[in-house]
Amino acid sequence: MIMIKCILASLLLGLLGTVMPAAAADSEDAKLTSFFRDYLDRYFRLRPYMATRLGDHRFDDQLDDLSSAARQRWLDLAQQSLTELPNRVSYAQLSRNGQVDYEIFEHDLRRTIWLAANVHPYEDDPRAYNEIITDGVFLLLTQSSLPHAQNVRNAVSRMGYIPRMVTAARANLKNPPRVFLETAIKQNRGAIAFYDKGIFECAGETPQVSDLASACRPVVAALREYQDFLEKDLAGRATGDWRLGRERFEKKIDLDLNAGLSASQIVAEAQTEFARVEREMYVIARQLWGTVLPGKPLPPDDEGGRVLTIRQVLAEVNRQHGTVDRLVSDAKTIVEQVKAFIRERRIIPLPDPDRCQVIEMPEFQRGNTVAYLNPAPALDPAAASIYAISPPPRDWDARQVESYLEEYNRSMLQILTIHEGYPGHYVQLEYSNRCPSLVRRVLYSGAFAEGWAVYSEQMMLDQGYGQGDLALRLNQLKWYLRSVTNAILDNRMHCTSMSDQEAYQLLTGRAFQTEGEALGKIIRAKQNPCQLSEYFVGRTAFYHLRQQIEREQGDSFELSRYHQAVLAHGTLPVKYLPELTRKTLTK
Repeated sequence: MIMIKCILASLLLGLLGTVMPAAAADSEDAKLTSFFRDYLDRYFRLRPYMATRLGDHRFDDQLDDLSSAARQRWLDLAQQSLTELPNRVSYAQLSRNGQVDYEIFEHDLRRTIWLAANVHPYEDDPRAYNEIITDGVFLLLTQSSLPHAQNVRNAVSRMGYIPRMVTAARANLKNPPRVFLETAIKQNRGAIAFYDKGIFECAGETPQVSDLASACRPVVAALREYQDFLEKDLAGRATGDWRLGRERFEKKIDLDLNAGLSASQIVAEAQTEFARVEREMYVIARQLWGTVLPGKPLPPDDEGGRVLTIRQVLAEVNRQHGTVDRLVSDAKTIVEQVKAFIRERRIIPLPDPDRCQVIEMPEFQRGNTVAYLNPAPALDPAAASIYAISPPPRDWDARQVESYLEEYNRSMLQILTIHEGYPGHYVQLEYSNRCPSLVRRVLYSGAFAEGWAVYSEQMMLDQGYGQGDLALRLNQLKWYLRSVTNAILDNRMHCTSMSDQEAYQLLTGRAFQTEGEALGKIIRAKQNPCQLSEYFVGRTAFYHLRQQIEREQGDSFELSRYHQAVLAHGTLPVKYLPELTRKTLTK
């Protein structure tokens, strides 16, 4: 998920305000932390699911009230906190680290208020209910560090709230976009399967003796009725428009990414980078041509010929793939070889103990992405992190499944594991959980997280991972081209009248994506505006900063020390990276 030169300019921040004595700054910083803790306490009481997600287990036996009156109380809290913040904390008296925290907190409150007025998921997006209904219990049984028996009791109590949540969904949902509803229908089928059978596997119990069994029955009944509502009632009025429009998209990009770049700057940078990456892919493909397509003439060196060369070489190297039933076991094998390389080349110290578990993605979570890293919560850092991989959907035919496996071939599965696990999301977010700032541990920047993960892919190969395997490098470049294309697709889908066919042609015709991946990406672009821009924006910020600091330090540059410095400040907006990283490196 990310970005660019303007970030670096905007990040050469002067010291704001007057220089305060250390004791005064520490006192004011403590006030900010105290105010933020009070805010979180009030927020978690209104949002038990988010409390669990962030690792505060005081409300694990409850679930959110999603009525319109309750959601108004969420908004009231944000507005009141934004008003109180400057009265409770003096920005000028904070340390520079405190000022950064203040800015992040204030920005998050403004974002919350804007989203409440401009985006209405609980009226327009049934997926918002699916997440809480399923993850609200799944997280208790798979990630909480509390004793197992207590997690089961909390799960039983929490399930008692699900029927009323279904009632709220039926009352709140109006005319969602059809693409939202179609994914929600599939996810709810997965939720029914989870509460019917899957929950017992997660809990390590059997239905015959588990306390979960009696609690599951009314949940399954409620979800089956909800499925009927989704398929028959709501489907008849699923006429909403998924497109944000230029004005809202531009504002949301600014609020979501907080990177110091406008939507137009992002798409312009992405278009320039697209052409550069395509040229680099052609150089690699031309080197592979004679090996993978012996005896076949190389196409002409013009635009069409270069695209054809890349496409035909990818088609050959992508035939080297695993099987559906071995996706997870293959990923586990790759994890071990990647970790060994990181240690050998001293890329960055790895977390110890290693709490990352590789699993098959539960069915109720499928539909938007092939893999995810669900990190240990910021407030419960001793919990497990989960690297989940999704097999192809069960209803796909043999041709679609083969397309999926070709997309996630043996080379690409290595890039995916670097991105999601080591040294990507898992490692970065473990470092983030050590950050002393509560604000930065809790208020997560997607552009930072995705940017680091994408940066890691090229960096690992540059340091020798894969021993110069050109097929691996070509897939890494294809994967990075996907990040660049994401930003272009994100903008065009929501700011222009780009059709599904035009999007499909961009993804398959120029970005070398397979049919299944392209169709899934189009759905994701519609459902998650601005998120697809995070990869390119963040990666560019990390990459440019690395080039600058390595040039500045010359022979004294140490890669591991640099990586530790950029990860030392939490998962914060990338616009702060140059200032804070340089400060750490000069200590």
